[in-house]
Amino acid sequence: MAIMDAREALIALNMIEHVGPIRLRQLLEAFGDGPSILAASRSRLERVPGLGPQAAESIAQWRQSVPLEAELRRIAEYGCQIVVGTDESYPPLLRQIYDPPIVLYVKGRLEERDRHAIALVGSRLTTPYGQDTARKLAAQLVHAGITVVSGGARGIDTSAHRGALHAQGRTIAVLGTGINRVVPPENAELFAQICAQGALVTQFPFNRPPDKQSFPIRNRIVAGMTLATVVVEATLTSGALITANLALDYGRQVMAVPGRIDSPRSKGCHDLIKKGAKLCESAEDILSEFEYLFPQAPPAASAAEASPVPPVEPSASGLTDAEQRVLSALGREEIHIDEIIRLTGLPTSVVAATLLGLEMRDLARQSPGKLFRRP
Repeated sequence: MAIMDAREALIALNMIEHVGPIRLRQLLEAFGDGPSILAASRSRLERVPGLGPQAAESIAQWRQSVPLEAELRRIAEYGCQIVVGTDESYPPLLRQIYDPPIVLYVKGRLEERDRHAIALVGSRLTTPYGQDTARKLAAQLVHAGITVVSGGARGIDTSAHRGALHAQGRTIAVLGTGINRVVPPENAELFAQICAQGALVTQFPFNRPPDKQSFPIRNRIVAGMTLATVVVEATLTSGALITANLALDYGRQVMAVPGRIDSPRSKGCHDLIKKGAKLCESAEDILSEFEYLFPQAPPAASAAEASPVPPVEPSASGLTDAEQRVLSALGREEIHIDEIIRLTGLPTSVVAATLLGLEMRDLARQSPGKLFRRP
């Protein structure tokens, strides 16, 4: 079949063995666009520095090995989008890494607000503590307007996605398979929910099964499209540490949640902390690194203009200063989060995380529209 446009050419190039993002960059510099690459002769391809005869042969014979027509049909029938580097919806942080994916298969939607994304990752074999922590951190982050990114796997990944969904926030699952493969199979319903509230993303063509190479490739997307990677629970051999190391390579922040000192499931996190990763105990620890993303809170209201608020009840003893101030701003009538920010004078991220903590302790209630009140 004749190549219809540059997008279809990139889909084909993404399906050719021995052609990856770095080689594609070299090819585009030599030929200008995807269709010209696919139309080039083997001898011309071999003159591209660093390409080599094997890759040149694969590209020259692409029609014999790449079922492009069938792939385009699957894309249309499955209802997914193809996002390339020049598209506005291509994650801007991912575009900055040295080996960005040639194409992204997307089921759901990538949105501009996803540029404020944090990765929550960890082991597949985890503990109730790790699962609970991942859910809580995810919920706190989405309350602050952050998109939670993870890998859709068992364990910490699944808990992070569920926490974000339960809090009615956005989450993105980056897959180590073709977008039509559900791995693990028990996450079929979860993946459907993620499509509705975020997106499934992969660089792999349809029907690609998981293997030892696909998950590290997936991990670089998780690290590359996020501002920071938070490792919630991991052994010393966990794949989550690959994601953390990739994040460091890309100049991104790495954080780790501490656990029991006698738990093998926390050894990877403790090792990261020893090596300089920021210790993470709450979403506030994460958000404090990115205050520049949030509008500054308006000045606190003076005593003369502030609305009277009920005192903190005795049952709320033991709260932090931020929790005391937020709770004091709440009454029996619903109040918008912007007004809480104005009354407390606290940063937006701190107020959002604090409100969630109060909700979890049944000291605050939220209604649609970011309205809050006391129970």
